[in-house]
This record gives sequence, structure tokens and C-alpha cells, in this order.
Amino acid sequence: MSDTTAEHPWAGQERQKLQQLMDAERVKLGIHIRKMNSPGSPVYHSWENVGPAALILAVSFAATAFIHFYLGAAILAVGCWYWITKVLPPIREGVFMRSAALALLNDANFDMMWSRGILSLYAKLPDGTERAATRRDDWRAYVRSFYEPETT
Repeated sequence: MSDTTAEHPWAGQERQKLQQLMDAERVKLGIHIRKMNSPGSPVYHSWENVGPAALILAVSFAATAFIHFYLGAAILAVGCWYWITKVLPPIREGVFMRSAALALLNDANFDMMWSRGILSLYAKLPDGTERAATRRDDWRAYVRSFYEPETT
């Protein structure tokens, strides 16, 4: 008896093919930033999260204690605006880049992060349909679905 089910041409190479699909901008990788930017995560840097916030609070408290409550409140308001508009976007970008690098490093990392719901995949196909894969889906099957046999 011969095996009639042929193995998929991309079997065992899904992570590498995913990287190629991402490089060609056919598939986008999504990362749950909040889960990865938490203590205990391998990409979390406490100094980049705690340092600026601590500085804003310390300056606000000092201004309140030594000058006036209204100045401390104004510094805190400006500090919050600065945190949200100037500090947070680079932190998010850094966490995304470090997480993507960690996930794409090897299959074990990708599988672990996928099983914890940290990663997702999204594609908008040329015909306009959208396809996504999340934790409950098989990411390898999703990647293999982009296989197009070469026609000569």
C-alpha cells in the first residue's frame, strides 16, 4: 500500500515561510503588548517603564511640597501627557520588536508564545478578504494555506 496523502511542501519550515510572508508584507504578526510588557516577561525592561514615571511623580511631588499644589498638579498633568504621547509609543515599539525577534528565533519560542495567546497572525488577501489566526487556530496550517504551487 502506498501513502496517498503527500506531505505538505512547507511541512517543518512554517516559521521560515512565515518570516518570508512577513517580509513580503503578505502576513502581519500581532503581539499582545500588555502580556509581554509585564514583569516576568523575557522582553520586559523595568527601567524603561518605571524610570520615566518615577521621575514625573518625583518632580510633581517635589513641586507640590516645596512650591505649590497647583504647580505639582500642572507638572503631573504635563508629565502624563508627555508619558502617553512621547514615552509610551517607543516602549510599545521596542516591546513589539523584541517579542517578534524572540518568537521568530525558533519553533519552541513561537509555539510557547502562541499557546499563551501572545501572538496572532493577520492577512488581507488580494481579493480583499481578511484572514486571521489566533491562539485557538493552528498557526502552522495558517502558514501552509499560503502555499501556491508553481505552475510552468
